[in-house]
Amino acid sequence: MKLLRISSFLNLVLCATAVALGSLAINAQEPQVARNIGDIARTGSSIKTNSADGSDARSVNTSTARVGVQTAQPLPLSLNDAIRKALEGNNAIEISRDDVRFQETTLRSLLGVYDPVLTVAPTFTKNHNTGQNGTRDFRINSDVSQFLPAGGGNYSVFFDNTRTENAFAQQQVTSGSALALGTNAVYSSALGVRYTQPLFRNLSIDNRRQQIKIARRRLQQSDADFRRTTIETIARVQQVYWDLVFALRDQQNQLANVNLAKENLRQIEARIAAGASAPLERAEVATELATRETDLLLSTQQVSVVENSLKQLLIKEPTSAEWLQSYVPTEQPVINAAPITLDAAMKDALTNRFELQRLKLDKEINDINLTYFKNQTKPQIDFNSSFSLQGLSQGGPNNGFTTNLYTSTGDLRFFNAINDLRTIHGLTLITNDPVVIPPSPSFLFGGFNRSLANLFRNDAPNYSVGVTISFPFGNKTAKENLAGARIQQEQIAAQTRSQEQSVVMEVRNAVQALDTARQRIITARTARENAEIQLDGERKLYDAGKTTTFILFQRENTLTNARNSEIRAETDYNKALADLQRVTSTTFQVNNIEVVSPTDNH
Repeated sequence: MKLLRISSFLNLVLCATAVALGSLAINAQEPQVARNIGDIARTGSSIKTNSADGSDARSVNTSTARVGVQTAQPLPLSLNDAIRKALEGNNAIEISRDDVRFQETTLRSLLGVYDPVLTVAPTFTKNHNTGQNGTRDFRINSDVSQFLPAGGGNYSVFFDNTRTENAFAQQQVTSGSALALGTNAVYSSALGVRYTQPLFRNLSIDNRRQQIKIARRRLQQSDADFRRTTIETIARVQQVYWDLVFALRDQQNQLANVNLAKENLRQIEARIAAGASAPLERAEVATELATRETDLLLSTQQVSVVENSLKQLLIKEPTSAEWLQSYVPTEQPVINAAPITLDAAMKDALTNRFELQRLKLDKEINDINLTYFKNQTKPQIDFNSSFSLQGLSQGGPNNGFTTNLYTSTGDLRFFNAINDLRTIHGLTLITNDPVVIPPSPSFLFGGFNRSLANLFRNDAPNYSVGVTISFPFGNKTAKENLAGARIQQEQIAAQTRSQEQSVVMEVRNAVQALDTARQRIITARTARENAEIQLDGERKLYDAGKTTTFILFQRENTLTNARNSEIRAETDYNKALADLQRVTSTTFQVNNIEVVSPTDNH
């Protein structure tokens, strides 16, 4: 029975040896242990195994070189540098920043409703009555109007001018005994202001002010979203940074373990050559070496995966040359023995969390809608007023009307009879010349300039006051909008409670994770120190021939695992610290980052 067990064990060892030797051949190299993370980035490890008779066997390549990365000149990277690069080049942050800029343009566009508006309307009108008779009017109306942001009123300053020609009246004048040498045009000018003021509905708030107030809150929400995205990105950078620190330190441990196995292989081969050990022992060492080389390859792959994740957060362009560089973190895990107070962390979170700020702004938007819709249920009563100066004139370029120019046959016969009588009585004869007779009153005669001058006469001012009352029967639209806003108010309150519960849960978990990581560091450090003592004792027993290579390998692997557990606990502590900063929204304060709010300019 013992022979069967021994035979089975030998077969297992031989099979493992065959697997270990079934790798690619490379050149031989002396074992080398990397002293720090930078050495890992620059060096690799390779081994060439020899058979018992001295001939080359299949070799194993354990180089730490990675695909698509130039490790000759690694790029040192501190955590602050990584955060700065993320703030400058992270695409998610840029997208969120552009959302803020877009909301700024939306707010400015709504504020444009209060810009003064200049309107000029020139119009020519010709009306026909019968035949060729009618009027010809030319008007130039202009005004400057503006809505006022306070009170909901609006004003309009107008300046209107009209020139009217009555073709029928002109025809009557020119076809009679008196020929009009001027024109029969009428000029009118008006300068004034109109003002409308809501007295009930739209007094405290109207649709324009509602939309602007909501847009301001939307801008603040987009700013809160930007800050939350930035904090989450920074937290992600911190965690991936520490993951890269762990991956490189794990790679360093795996490489040291591989080099230790190589040294064991070198020693066992020397013993075999000296006849102090059986050739079968070499197979056991080669099997362990192959296993450790596999772990090194996997750790190297993990370095690439984590480094690529970090580059995705830091590099803006997918074609950047920085993708070809390797990162070498310069930070080491820092442990703070002071415990974190749960109450202080909870207070920071409930005060700073931008998700809660967004919901608070949702509540303010809902309050604005409630106020507006409640206002719309009131009747509309608007005060209307106007004041204007009116100027009027009539006439043309001759500055008067002309009469006594007789042209028809009857008029000339009458005119000659008068002169005959005046001759008999020895009176001065009258001439058939035009006589200018100014209109009455004289200030009405003239053209456009006269109408402008008449604007400022004492009798020119006009004014009017009045009210407009409007109230829809039922007013269902406003009432239902108000009911909907009240439902949203209850919904937002429920969402706020739910979000606060999520914040409480995240803070409690983060504080617990940080405290656990700190305690893990202590236990892992104790395990690593004892594993070192055990390995040192086992090495002495092995050198004395009192133990086996199998137990020695177990001690070496135990030490490697203990080292990884320690560095994992250290990096997990720093990751938990970054996560606590995230859940309490204290990332900006801790990392001395200042974010200027765009809402400060509006």
